Amino acid sequence: MSEEKEKAEKPVKLKERALTLRERIKRKKAKFRRQESWRYKRVKEVWRRPDGVDSKMRKKVKGWPKSVEVGYRGPKEARGLHPSGYAEVLIHTLDDIEEVDPKTQAIRIAHTVGAKKRVEITARAKEREIYILNPKEEEKKEEEAEEKEKAE
Repeated sequence: MSEEKEKAEKPVKLKERALTLRERIKRKKAKFRRQESWRYKRVKEVWRRPDGVDSKMRKKVKGWPKSVEVGYRGPKEARGLHPSGYAEVLIHTLDDIEEVDPKTQAIRIAHTVGAKKRVEITARAKEREIYILNPKEEEKKEEEAEEKEKAE
């Protein structure tokens, strides 16, 4: 029985460790800027690989900004995960919720969904105990009001 528990907890611990490692790597990571973007207004900061013949960034000359390299990449287990540790799933309809695994996935309600359908999706998600990444402010206020009523 204890062996089965350990097997179930192992992926969770591995994921948690990967997420903390990703955060640590992220803090050390340089802010990758496009070459000469600080010099010319017309050149945006969005990353582009330097490829000029005499490019100091391509040659990795000391004093120039860092370039993107494989070494800055996060752990494989944490890639594509939300900081909460869940994998994101975009929801458009009520039927989409049925395919979500509450243990590993969290939902993000699409911005095109209206208020009426959003309330229905939120209610169904609460029933299935699914984490919602973008709850609306009105829903938070309603939850607080319900909690106050229960307390009284």
